[in-house]
Amino acid sequence: MPAVHLRGQLICRDSNEAALVVRHLPRHVALTRAEAGCVSFRVEPSADPLVWEVEELFSDPEAFAVHQERVAGSEWGRVTAAIERRYTVEGASFGGT
Repeated sequence: MPAVHLRGQLICRDSNEAALVVRHLPRHVALTRAEAGCVSFRVEPSADPLVWEVEELFSDPEAFAVHQERVAGSEWGRVTAAIERRYTVEGASFGGT
C-alpha cells in the first residue's frame, strides 16, 4: 500500500494565531509522532514568523485517515481551525492537518 506524504504550509494571519501555534504545537507533534503509522512529522517555523513549513509521512492511507480523525477532535484541531493551510497530499484523496 502506498505511503501518504503531505507537505505545505500553515499560514497565520497575525501574531495571535502564531502564538496559538507556538503554544499548542509541541503537544500536537508529540501525539502525532506517537501514532501508529506515522513515519515522520515535521512542523517548523519559516523565515516568516507567521508561516510554518509542514511535512508529514504516514505508512498508508488508513494511518493517515486515523490521524485526520484524531486531529479533528483534538485541542490542536479546535484552536487552529481558522488558520490557513496550504497542503498537497500524495497517496490519499483528502486534506491534511
